[in-house]
Amino acid sequence: MSLKSQLNENNIPRHIAIIMDGNGRWAKKQGSERSFGHEQGVESVRATLEAGVELGLDFITLYAFSTENWNRPIEEVQALMQLLVQAIANETPTLMKQNIKLTTIGDVDSLPDETKEKLQECKDMTSNNTGMTLVLALSYSGRWEIVDATKRIASKIKEGTLALEDIDESLFASSLNTDGIPDPELLIRTSGEYRLSNFLLWQLAYSEFYFSEVLWPDFRKQDLVDAIKDYQSRERRFGKISEQINN
Repeated sequence: MSLKSQLNENNIPRHIAIIMDGNGRWAKKQGSERSFGHEQGVESVRATLEAGVELGLDFITLYAFSTENWNRPIEEVQALMQLLVQAIANETPTLMKQNIKLTTIGDVDSLPDETKEKLQECKDMTSNNTGMTLVLALSYSGRWEIVDATKRIASKIKEGTLALEDIDESLFASSLNTDGIPDPELLIRTSGEYRLSNFLLWQLAYSEFYFSEVLWPDFRKQDLVDAIKDYQSRERRFGKISEQINN
């Protein structure tokens, strides 16, 4: 049975955001170091992207490394950065084959030089791809992004290129890292945790949330389909009442 045949094809989200949680706990269950869980999580990323292409998604955003993750033990941070470099190098041919475009959000300038170089190479190589867009959130947090957007707007006001009365939701959204990317209709978090962890705080205002008990290294295509099934069972009202939506 194909993935699409399990779903209402007229109600598949354009954009799904995912908090990939549980790598460390998964590794601990295997009696291994946390880095092993991160390594195995790459297979889940691959499966999720394949499913996204099959389902015709426009965007998948993955919370890959938060600003708070810099506070983890230095050995783990270094292992994560090295894994990111290796994963990008290994997966770029697959992104090209699947017509996937790579972009990033977050304080990318804070990443190690080697990581930034590999990211830019992949972004350049995939820039003309016209299929799904993979958004990697790296050295990212929602609060950081909102403060960064505020600074950009304040700078324009100081320069005299923007008036205070020009500021509205649309202008603020265009000042965020995600300018040009539609807000996610669905957020998925794995591993049974029930929090946003400072992720896309502005963009998730009207997203549906789906919390899975599955640890990220075990997450596969069917798990994504199950999340979308749950999304399709909900009524999205955006502040209206059911009668207004149904009419």
